[in-house]
Amino acid sequence: MKSAVYGRMSLSPNHVFKPGDGYSFCKGPCSSLCIPMAVLATGPGKGGGVLEKPVIEKEKVTPGRESEFNLKKSWKYAPPYRVILHNDNYNKREYVVQVLMKVIPGMTLDNAVNIMQEAHYNGLSVVIICAQVDAEDHCMQLRGNGLHSSIEPADGGC
Repeated sequence: MKSAVYGRMSLSPNHVFKPGDGYSFCKGPCSSLCIPMAVLATGPGKGGGVLEKPVIEKEKVTPGRESEFNLKKSWKYAPPYRVILHNDNYNKREYVVQVLMKVIPGMTLDNAVNIMQEAHYNGLSVVIICAQVDAEDHCMQLRGNGLHSSIEPADGGC
């Protein structure tokens, strides 16, 4: 995109640029995308100035219709869920470690052993915290391999 700045313009510190007022900082096919910046004069004899935030005029909105600028876009993430491994008296410890490493992506031997030990001594252990869809998938895979597992919402996130 080509852009050019005019050599000199006399501006007051409170000058606001409006579309179609004759002043243009940009030339070329994309000149409508240019956002003019207000320049504060530092006084006579002092060169340069300080750039401020772009001056954007508020869009007039007809009643009953929301402006795209007035809508705050908030990304909504799926709430996190815990996958919980429950202790059982049927599976050997080595088998539990092997299943954890096979089912959970990125599970290391040390983490799998720690999770298995915690479930054995405390009755349950958190395996992973993830999105609900993934938690349900991990839980079903653990159950499919003979381990007792469940999911629950993780309050407060990870």
